[in-house]
Amino acid sequence: MKKTLFAIVLCVSLTVSMNTEAKKSEPSLKIEHIELGYPVPAIPFYHFKTTLELPEASIIEVEAAVNGKTMRFVNLYRGDVEEEENKPALTHRPPSGYALSQDNTLYKKPVITGWLMWQPGEEYDIKITVRLKKSAKPSPDDRFISKTVRLTAPSGTNVFDTAWKNYKSVVLSETAGIDRKQEPVEVLLPFYPDEANDLKREIRVVAVNPVDFSLSEVPSQVYDIQQYIEEDNLEPLEEGQPKRHIPLWMPTVTCRVSFLADVAAKTSQVYLVYYNNEKAMAKIYQTDLRVQGELPGLSIDNSHFNAVLHPKSGHLDQITLKKKPESPLFHRMETNGAIHWNPGIYVPPRAWTHTADWKYDQNVHSISGAVMATSEAWGALREVPEVDASVRYQFFPGVPYFVSTTTMRINETVQTIALRNAEIVFKRELMTHAGWYDVIRDSIITYDVGNMADLTDLKMEADVPWITFYNEETGIGFAGIKLEYANAGLESRTRLLNPYFYITGGPWIYWSRALSLSFLASNMQQVIPAMKGSMFLEKWAYLVYEADKEDPYRQVLEWKKKLTNPLRVQLVEEVDERVSKSLIEIYMDEGKTGWEERDTGKHEH
Repeated sequence: MKKTLFAIVLCVSLTVSMNTEAKKSEPSLKIEHIELGYPVPAIPFYHFKTTLELPEASIIEVEAAVNGKTMRFVNLYRGDVEEEENKPALTHRPPSGYALSQDNTLYKKPVITGWLMWQPGEEYDIKITVRLKKSAKPSPDDRFISKTVRLTAPSGTNVFDTAWKNYKSVVLSETAGIDRKQEPVEVLLPFYPDEANDLKREIRVVAVNPVDFSLSEVPSQVYDIQQYIEEDNLEPLEEGQPKRHIPLWMPTVTCRVSFLADVAAKTSQVYLVYYNNEKAMAKIYQTDLRVQGELPGLSIDNSHFNAVLHPKSGHLDQITLKKKPESPLFHRMETNGAIHWNPGIYVPPRAWTHTADWKYDQNVHSISGAVMATSEAWGALREVPEVDASVRYQFFPGVPYFVSTTTMRINETVQTIALRNAEIVFKRELMTHAGWYDVIRDSIITYDVGNMADLTDLKMEADVPWITFYNEETGIGFAGIKLEYANAGLESRTRLLNPYFYITGGPWIYWSRALSLSFLASNMQQVIPAMKGSMFLEKWAYLVYEADKEDPYRQVLEWKKKLTNPLRVQLVEEVDERVSKSLIEIYMDEGKTGWEERDTGKHEH
């Protein structure tokens, strides 16, 4: 559906008072249409929207007042540009844009929207005032025209409890053509401290039905709350200057919120995050996600699998598909015996060390809730204090996968025979076949690893998009779907020897990433420096599934399409009254701002 909505600019209420420089007032503003609207992806908040007709094309500034109170922020669009109402907005001019630059667009039939939390059946007097300007900068010759309209909000409408004073909007968009059901979504949200009384207790997330605009609450979880409450003292930036009246920053509280979302294929969906209700009661949501035990050896359950973490290292130690409880997957052959081994490094004559070798000497942290459970471990590798690493797992309700993120940082250069990541190890007898996509051959490779000679390496490209082991007899598969892979260096470029991904077998069968692995090269005793400042990151979704005998990769490919095309997230927030109407920027040295010769600039020189 197309509607005339957006153009190239947004503006806030006027920096210069509309009553100070006016030469005369002309009550000739024509309002072609005005309405109160529900949240839609293009305007994802309760709002008013009006189409104006000006007496002539003009550069303008616009102010709106509701029931006598001037709104802090209104959106101004050119009326001749069409935008899809059911998709997120393409353009946005934030308060900082208006604070630093005048709008020199010519408008004839502008469209205005404003954030208005209207209540069913209530009356609203909306006054629109337009400043008609000859140029971008205000002038005493500017003219002012205005119009007031009274609107009554729809009655019998489903709106959220008014005890929650504020909300933020989240627009989710699906791009892969797959209906998403109960998909976990994470957003980072900022708040002013006086709005963040107890975020874990107060936050509620609701979905807006795109057909009838009814609201339905969805399971949500609040965690990772951080706060910076120091206030700007407004002291001069340079000696001899007066004290500032505009703060450079405001005290802020941030948190992460996860919730479960339903979004139809190729559509956008609005979710509202309500907060600021000091009397809210804690809400307990029920899903199939369960966490038991003590760190680091947690046990995590959902409707698809049970995962057990190693009691010393916190690494994946056993995983059981609930459809096949008689056939758990495990390793328990070499040293610590975990399934998930790396990051790891071999710096002779020191022992070959992996994160899975940690024995309570790592830092550990966990989060548990209805929407997400995490287990995190980080610290120096055993026997190699020059290298730090981390392993983080995320588990979700109702899905047959979990997400693993591993990082490794080289703090001081070390000479290595092996530098690896993303290693998954099983007892040899538990898997009969391996499969992966080969980009060089542009095909899926299936290999009988049950009958493979010991210590035969199957090599693949470093950026292999997915890989799986499965057992033809038991029907159980375990796949890795690559979500992120990055290597970088700070003090120097990364120094990697022929990086690749590979499978090998012995008493165990495993896959791993070889970043530098002269141990398996032709000259196995040559050392390759892992350079100071090098950083390595992997993010994988690990899927446990029932392998179809006719098509053992069907589920892997279906989940790969979903997981590598996550819902796109766009946050939209109301402009708070305390946001300043002008802005100070601090520039390095005495250089130019870039705005010196631009007549729209508001920068002071």
